[in-house]
Amino acid sequence: MLEVRVLTGDDWKLWREVRLAALSEAPYAYGSTYADWVDADEQQWRDRLDAPGFRNVLVLLDGSPAGIATGIPSDEPGVAELISMYVCPAARGHGVGDRLIDEVAAAAAAAGAHTLRLNVTQGNAHAGNLYARNGFHDVTPSPAPGTNGVQYERTMARRLDRAARSTPA
Repeated sequence: MLEVRVLTGDDWKLWREVRLAALSEAPYAYGSTYADWVDADEQQWRDRLDAPGFRNVLVLLDGSPAGIATGIPSDEPGVAELISMYVCPAARGHGVGDRLIDEVAAAAAAAGAHTLRLNVTQGNAHAGNLYARNGFHDVTPSPAPGTNGVQYERTMARRLDRAARSTPA
């Protein structure tokens, strides 16, 4: 059974657990590193969760933390961004990613956004397939190098006035 929680600073320990797992397992996929966060104090974690405009979502699978995602407003009017998405390996294939996207998309639409945008590392086929299944399409013709000069990201976007998924879940 999937359960969704919108997190606040009081949930920092749950967020920390899953976020550190994400940064450890898939360091290539995030702008932050494990080293940036492993020694962060409680207030830093709380501040991240309580940042203005952030919607931090945790999905539990049978009562255990299974994945996280954050929706944030962008500098572009009407556009929100999906960031920090991660599904724990044991929870993959159980609809956790779809549910995270649905929750962030619904919150972005409710806040007045017409588009949800994200970046995904080139070669991350599983994530790319998840996003495509949920109606995202590529919006950048050729990805720019990542901050380390090696990683490449592609930008994908989805209109928020369309059905959540292009195929049934």
